[in-house]
Amino acid sequence: MTDIYGRYLADIFTEPSNVDPDTLANLGPLRPMAGAWRGEKGVDVNPKAEGPETQIFVERLELQPIDPQTNGPQLFYGLRYHQHVVKPGEVETYHDQIGYWLWEPATGVILQTLAIPRGQIAMAVGKATPDAREFELVASRGLTTSGICSNPFLESAFRTDEYRIRVKINDDGTWSYDETTRLMLKGEKLFEHTDKSMLFKIGEPTPNPLAARKF
Repeated sequence: MTDIYGRYLADIFTEPSNVDPDTLANLGPLRPMAGAWRGEKGVDVNPKAEGPETQIFVERLELQPIDPQTNGPQLFYGLRYHQHVVKPGEVETYHDQIGYWLWEPATGVILQTLAIPRGQIAMAVGKATPDAREFELVASRGLTTSGICSNPFLESAFRTDEYRIRVKINDDGTWSYDETTRLMLKGEKLFEHTDKSMLFKIGEPTPNPLAARKF
């Protein structure tokens, strides 16, 4: 990775000349995640004053391909996602999250950017081969390249020191994730907030605009 980033820095302005407009064909390990998904039995373990609380949740997760993205010579293919979570039988939002999953073919780097409407954003980074069926991404507080940023209350009361997500692609067409968020609660008490779910496909992805125009 260092070698190719070194080559990038030799000319930071010139974009690749052979960019394939078909994002779905160039997503590497992210390709099986494209589309609309539903999870029925997610498990969330979160902190409460009286101790850990376990909550079952239902979610809809949509991941749609975006046009190829460049930073000068750097090239990403990716998915824009929206995750909406409720408790079983309820309509009130339990969790909402938006962001991007990005794949850099030249380096094997995977990025997940995320934003939640409680005043928090993060970018997690991992690495995988194009045909990987499992991969893990990590974001850590204080890093500028794979970090976490929280509003002042969260930083003081529920400080997030690390976010880690492991994805597993299953042979039956489903996929699952297992997240661990390391929180430092006020009073310097460490808590590992966990979420995990299995996703079942309910809709195919829509081709990205550039690919749809070409084909």
